[in-house]
Amino acid sequence: MTILKSTLNTGSEQFAANKESYQAAIDHLHELRRAQRLGGLKKARDRHVGKGKMLPRERVERLLDPGSPFLELGEFAALGKFDGVPPGAGIITGIGMVEGRHCMIIANDATVKGGTYFGMTCKKHVRAQKIAWNNRLPVITLVDSGGGFLPDIANIFPDEGQFGSIFHQQVGMSGDGIPQIAVVMGACTAGGAYIPALCDEVVIVRGQGFMYLGGPELTFAATGETADAESLGGGKMHSSVSGVTDHLAENDAHALAITREIVSHLGEVAKPRKTPMTPQPPAYPIEEIHGIVSSNTKLPTDNREIIPRLLDGSEFHEFKPLYGDTVMTGWGRINGHEVGIIANNGVLFPEAAFKVTHFISLCVQRDIPLVFLVDVTGFMVGKDAEQSGIAKAGAKMITAMSSARVPKFTIITGGSYGAGYLAMLGRPFQPDAMFMWPTGRSAIMGPDQAASVLWQVKTKIYEREGKTWTDEDEKVFKAPTIKEYEDFQSAYNFASNLWADGVITPGETRDVLALLLDVASRRPKVETNFGVFRF
Repeated sequence: MTILKSTLNTGSEQFAANKESYQAAIDHLHELRRAQRLGGLKKARDRHVGKGKMLPRERVERLLDPGSPFLELGEFAALGKFDGVPPGAGIITGIGMVEGRHCMIIANDATVKGGTYFGMTCKKHVRAQKIAWNNRLPVITLVDSGGGFLPDIANIFPDEGQFGSIFHQQVGMSGDGIPQIAVVMGACTAGGAYIPALCDEVVIVRGQGFMYLGGPELTFAATGETADAESLGGGKMHSSVSGVTDHLAENDAHALAITREIVSHLGEVAKPRKTPMTPQPPAYPIEEIHGIVSSNTKLPTDNREIIPRLLDGSEFHEFKPLYGDTVMTGWGRINGHEVGIIANNGVLFPEAAFKVTHFISLCVQRDIPLVFLVDVTGFMVGKDAEQSGIAKAGAKMITAMSSARVPKFTIITGGSYGAGYLAMLGRPFQPDAMFMWPTGRSAIMGPDQAASVLWQVKTKIYEREGKTWTDEDEKVFKAPTIKEYEDFQSAYNFASNLWADGVITPGETRDVLALLLDVASRRPKVETNFGVFRF
């Protein structure tokens, strides 16, 4: 393969300005992560520890193989949505290694509103299950939850994608032979009791874990019967009388040790469909990306300088380099895994769309995963573009992208707008995972464009009514729309709503993709049936 040559001037004023701006963005990301990883309020954490429990993140750490990575998913779910609730929606989800096997970990955080489920908590839990199901990952659920957060009933109860979908997906995964293990380490009440009951094996902590459809208060209210928590749903009762649980642990550490032993008996770990090559670091420092990404969002970033800082050895076999050059396509490796790269380098013209369509078909034929590096304002518009068939070309690209059943990942590095967002594997097309850099942003159009469109509509109405307005009137009219779109397009808004799986730094991108590529390489190949291509 060809080693991409960099022409970056790291001593330029522009590089220094970009680097300073990006460092501020990374500092903000780390500040949010610290708040998220702290969990609930100090008094809630102290009360939790005072009961002899490990804190939720300590449980996850103890469960994982020592020194192994943990890819957290949805860490900024519900960011800024609820007063007094830190980002994360009261649940920790992510992929980690247990007994040498990648597993999906789902852990309630009882220090946040008692580990109860908001609508976003349900959505995050369901998303983690989908990723596990797609990749055939065993699911380990560390249960410590008071059930549904009743004031948010509309978002937790009636619809698909909410609490009931957790059970539905458990049944589906079980039917597909995907192992599911529950560790009851605290409360597990009402409908939530079905989460462990639907698992293959259940571990429960004596005197600490409780499972019941109706607790002592509800039982008394419904039947008049008086019963304590232990006789209704304690660990000893369920392990010796009801048979709902399979293993009785003495404390958190013991429960996690039992869980690791269960995982060790799940059978042979699936082999990769293709043997990765020996990983190599990029020929250029990844950190230089901080000085490459433009601090001015109206100026495009040169992805030809980004790609060599992400690929093994900076080697890239480019496909059709002279044709449709507003998008780059080609093959490289990330941590030894071969990937097909599709990276924007301008607006999408018909030639670029045709090239991407051709490239995707080759990657499908060769069973090569696709990585979309997204920084695009959209497809070209105007009379020339329309007459040259931009809609037809875009439809081809979307058909190829949507139909492809190879593993597909999206990294939004800059802007991702309109149909460009969709065609470059936006969330509606179900990428295996989608992450955004702190500079990532997305909307149906940019803030200035949205304000301008609405202003033009309003101007025509004024003209019909014989009214006029001044430049100051125009500025005042546009300001709210610009602010609304700026807030909407933020990477953190996307992460808060779980439209993206997380916000990561450029320096973390290789490690994140390496883990995901390794996971995806071990699942069975799925054949692709392309939709109809319009010619």
